[in-house]
Parts: sequence; C-alpha cells; structure tokens
Amino acid sequence: MLITYFEIREEIKFENKHKTDKLSHFPTVSIIVPCFNEEATVEATVHSLLKLNYPSNCLSLLLIDDGSTDNTLEVLNKFKDHPQITVWSKDNEGSKYSALNFGLTKVQSDLVGCLDADSFVDPEALNKILPFFEDKEVMAVTPSVRVHEPKNILQYMQRVEYISSIFVRHILSAINALYVTPGPFSIFRTRVFRELGGYRHAHHTEDMEMALRMQKNHYKIMNAPGAYVYTVAPNKLKALYKQRVRWTYGFINNVIDYKKMLFNRKHGNVGIFILPVATFSLFTILYTTFSFIFSLASQSINLITKYQSVGFKWVWPNINPSWFFISATSSAFVSLFIIIISFTLIFLALRTTNGRVRFSKEILYYLSIYMFIVPLWVVGASFNTIFARKVSWR
Repeated sequence: MLITYFEIREEIKFENKHKTDKLSHFPTVSIIVPCFNEEATVEATVHSLLKLNYPSNCLSLLLIDDGSTDNTLEVLNKFKDHPQITVWSKDNEGSKYSALNFGLTKVQSDLVGCLDADSFVDPEALNKILPFFEDKEVMAVTPSVRVHEPKNILQYMQRVEYISSIFVRHILSAINALYVTPGPFSIFRTRVFRELGGYRHAHHTEDMEMALRMQKNHYKIMNAPGAYVYTVAPNKLKALYKQRVRWTYGFINNVIDYKKMLFNRKHGNVGIFILPVATFSLFTILYTTFSFIFSLASQSINLITKYQSVGFKWVWPNINPSWFFISATSSAFVSLFIIIISFTLIFLALRTTNGRVRFSKEILYYLSIYMFIVPLWVVGASFNTIFARKVSWR
C-alpha cells in the first residue's frame, strides 16, 4: 500500500489542487434516500442534495419512507411539490436493501446513487465523482466519507479513523481492489443493477455485498477522493459497538459467501491480497486480545500467589537501562515494524486529506484509546458468526 501511495502521490496532489472538473456532458442522475425513523436529520440531508452544483433538470431525488414510526413521512412530504423530488412510502421489511430496491424500480436515469438519511453531501461532490465515468469501463465511483461535526471523544476518534479510511480507499482504488461501495453517495451506472440484480440482504451490509458482486464479475470501481460526504457518527459506545458489530459481522459473512474469490488470481488484487489480508487481520486482533487477557490473568495469579506466600512487600524497581535488555526476537522486530508502518499510514492519511498534519487531541485519543475498543466488536461479531446469531440493523 505504501508503494502504491508513492506511485500515485503526484496524482493525489493534482486532484487536491484542482477542486473542480469540467464535464463534457451532464448525464441524468437519480439519488435514492431510504428513511426509517430519520425525522431529526433527513430534512438537512435533502437540502444538502438540493444544493449540489449540478443542473437541476438532470438530477432527481427519490425519498422513500420505509415504514417509519415517527414523523419522517411528514418531514418528507414537505418536499413533495418540489419538481426534482418524488416521495414514496412503503411497509418496512426489516432492512435498508428493500427500500433501495423499491427505489431502483422507479429509476430511469443514466446513473443512480443513494444517500443515507443521516448524511450530508458537499455541493461539489457530484462534480468530483462524475468525471470518473468518462472512462466507459468504470461502473461505480465511491466518495470520501467524513464525520459530521464531532462533539465528543468517541466521535473525534472516529473522525481520525474515517480520514485514514479515505486514504486507504484511494490506495485500493488505484489497485482496483475496493470491496465496499459505501451507502453515503456511492454512484453507479444504472445498468449495473439491470445486469447484476438489485441489492441483497447481505447480512445487513448490502453495500459490501454489491461491491464484492461487482468485483466477482470484473466491474470496475473507482474512488473520488475529493467528493466529500459527511455522516453523523455514533456518539455513545453502545451505538458504536452495535454499528461495528454489524459491519464486522457483515464482512465476515460476506467473505464466507464469496470465499471462492480468496486467493483466486481471476479476481486480481482484491482476491489475491486485500480480502485475505483483511480477513487475517481479524484473526490477529482476536489472537492479540486473548493473549493479552491470558497474560494479564497469569500475572494476576502470580501476584496473588506471591502475596499469599510472603505477604505484601513493596520493593522499588531497580531500573538499570541497557541495550542488553531490549528484546531482539524476530516477533519483537516484526511488531515494531508493523507499529512504524501503521503510524506512517496514519501520518500520510492526515497529510493527504487535510493538507497538513497538526498533532491534536483527536489523534492522541485515536492512538491511545481506539485500539483497545476495536477488539470489542471483533469478538462480538466473531461470536455471532460462530453461534449463528443474527445481528439487527438498529
């Protein structure tokens, strides 16, 4: 990934410098907004779409109330007389994919995308995405998703994570290995759904399954690093845990569904490299977590045994620093190498996305806290997979 970055860094600098692109023509675009109990955010979502810098006669919005039990439909009906907007209502079927498929049956445009009802688009987002479709082989383009107005430590940590993800997605795009088309504002050629079919349940991660289906069928997916979309991140640990368990559970089970892609040269980098590494990383997290717990338990038992034998006796540690005591094992060097590479990737992600790196509290939160909570949802998702426990959307 680092090698790929150094190969494309001049391209990234060019894209960051040139904020606008001139389109040779304006294709028709439909944006589907599925809504379930989103009365608090959907109005701002729709207004952000209406502010897109794009000819109004080429852009249409399909607002779909998916059986909401709050006032979402009343909020959507405020826009029903707008010439660009159509409002629909349907019964809830337990997952977002059914609302998306309902919307796809109404679409007649060249391109189609969706936007989660808790997300907001930058006015230039569509103009940054559409030039990629000048290449006739490109079937979908993903945006760069950022956290919208973080307010607490948990959201600040997620902002650093999302910025890192922008960097990683751009690298994956360069090697044709994207395996997720995020719900917030990924844009597709409409014929993708005509040829491959609509969204599937896909363990509540239909955006990942669609990308894997496209990769399996050799449909090209690109990333537009300058197309910014802002999403409201969970502000409580319980909500974050539930969201990430769903994401991780979806990844594990979609990889199981598409296991024939693993180590398969027919599927290029995504099959040979990215999916195997991403899968292996889950095992390393589990191994590291349980090793840490086992080591902590062993040390605690030793301390208790020592206390029972000789009682409590405080001895000031005799610190005698020497190079001799530094571990020279291969595992120690590998661990150090991984840490250095990880810090390098975070640094490059922040510099590439923000233009500069300024050490801030959110970076400190991310580096010192986030790594300790990630195992929570990896363990949770693995447990649910092993014991065939279903996860819920909310």
